[in-house]
Amino acid sequence: MASETTAARLLDLRTNEFKALVDEGHLPPGHEIAPGVVRWDTEVLKRISAGDVTELWDQIQW
Repeated sequence: MASETTAARLLDLRTNEFKALVDEGHLPPGHEIAPGVVRWDTEVLKRISAGDVTELWDQIQW
């Protein structure tokens, strides 16, 4: 799991770019793992960065 800032870095994006892509539905949202604590699944982000998204879009609930 990764914070928003770390998740953005994994995709070589600025945090504001990452947030915009999430808000626009181009990237999956994070998961609230505790009240006010949102984290992104690093395995999903790695698959996206590798272009392995064919099955991924059907598996993830946005």
